[in-house]
Amino acid sequence: MPISVHADPADWPAPVPALARPLGRDGAEPGGRPPSLAELTTLRVGGPVGSYIEARSEAELIDAVREADTAGTPLLVIGGGSNIVGADTGFDGVVVRDARQEVTLSADDRCGGVEFTATAGTTWDDLVREAIASDWGGFAPLSGIPGTVGAAPVQNIGAYGAEVGELLASVRAWDRATGQPVQLPLARLHLSYRDSALKRSLTDADVGGGRTWGPTGRWVVLSVTFSVRAASLSAPIAYAQLAHTLGVEVGARVDARAVREAVLELRRSKGMVLDDADHDTWSAGSFFTNPILTQDAAAALPEDAPRFPVTDSTRAVAGTREAPVIEGLVKTSAAWLIDHAGFGKGFALSEAGAGTAPASLSTKHVLALTNRGEARAADLVALRDAVVAGVRERFGVSLVPEPVHVGF
Repeated sequence: MPISVHADPADWPAPVPALARPLGRDGAEPGGRPPSLAELTTLRVGGPVGSYIEARSEAELIDAVREADTAGTPLLVIGGGSNIVGADTGFDGVVVRDARQEVTLSADDRCGGVEFTATAGTTWDDLVREAIASDWGGFAPLSGIPGTVGAAPVQNIGAYGAEVGELLASVRAWDRATGQPVQLPLARLHLSYRDSALKRSLTDADVGGGRTWGPTGRWVVLSVTFSVRAASLSAPIAYAQLAHTLGVEVGARVDARAVREAVLELRRSKGMVLDDADHDTWSAGSFFTNPILTQDAAAALPEDAPRFPVTDSTRAVAGTREAPVIEGLVKTSAAWLIDHAGFGKGFALSEAGAGTAPASLSTKHVLALTNRGEARAADLVALRDAVVAGVRERFGVSLVPEPVHVGF
């Protein structure tokens, strides 16, 4: 019999701030108007939306999606808004947010592992804190990532040598193409670096069942089931910078709470933990994915450009991080390309720099585009295009934005 589990909050490591607004039960602001995209996203740009619904049950969420699709109304299902660039003109459709925050334990065999399910609206970092407090292994490197559980498999979120695909068992989703709920096992998600079938259905008609679906894909995530080992120690530390912060060698296993604190320290140093007072966190996180190149294209880069193997996480050995290397492909660093193309920390399309420009690269690292307080979407798009053009001209590599662009 499934039970809801919520570890003693006194045992949790410090929470991560989240963007929050008081809303009525109908999802409207106190004055009665729907919130704007700027109010719903961490980049804090974007115009008005047609209507806004907060679903407090799975049935309400499905009904809202089904009604929008039946009426032909554009649909945006939103979580924490941390991976969205909203257009200044807004979004003339319905925005739906899953307000459920539920974690249900279905199996806890200390010899074999732990299985539990989290609703799509659960704040990702709240789940990480609960997992660490409950000795559910593998989550610590993913601490501090903004957003919700529902978005995690769409992006196959990852950080510091770990990806959510290593923890997933299946996704329960509403299939907009068939009008039915479905259970998608890990193999059907086709996870890869910051990608999945869920994400590809936005723009790939073959994946989308014969059509594309706009800012929300064919499958609306309802809940995510995780299957992990019971462990108070981390998996072997795979990321050199994290190992250095912890004072251990790569490959060492460390108490998961210590890993979480080290990860949060690193993320704060890069402006990657939400903080209303820090404009470097008024961003969508890493704005560009690391380019995956052919060996010939990688060979054309300067000798000191980073080069990493590309692995196929969909074929990883169960319960391990051992994934086969894909021959002929090389991953390089978007941050390195941006920096070496002449776009340093704080770069802005203004001689005044980040101090007064409406938008700039983060003053802490070059991979985030940030709102300095008064930016509009147009300012961020202009900065994005300048960086993309500059890297293409210098290195012949086209950077791909990670956030979903809504209303453009």
